[in-house]
Amino acid sequence: VQLQASGGGLVQAGGSLRLFCEASGRTVSSYEMGWFRQAPGKEREFVASISKSGGSTNYAGSVAGRFTISRDNGKNKAYLQMNSLKFEDTAVYYCAASDGSITPSYIYGLHYWGKGTLVTVSS
Repeated sequence: VQLQASGGGLVQAGGSLRLFCEASGRTVSSYEMGWFRQAPGKEREFVASISKSGGSTNYAGSVAGRFTISRDNGKNKAYLQMNSLKFEDTAVYYCAASDGSITPSYIYGLHYWGKGTLVTVSS
């Protein structure tokens, strides 16, 4: 499956952005989906994940209550709604798909990464 993330941009602190992850090649309903991010000089970190049906979600503590992950299997897309953005949310955001499970510390199963989209939050 090929993944393409989009929707990044420049936003002021306190603002909102919605990221999109579009899948092609195979139906996304076969995969758990997740969002990760990598800030300059830091390692890539888990942001959020969503189960294949969309019935279960998981968030990093730093974004819980501000970010919402969702998916539309009919459109082969996943989304990340980001509200109350902070300067420290600045990073390249990547979407991932796994035929196993996505946890904060590890991705199980065969998994794929899309090219990232840059989110810059100005303070």
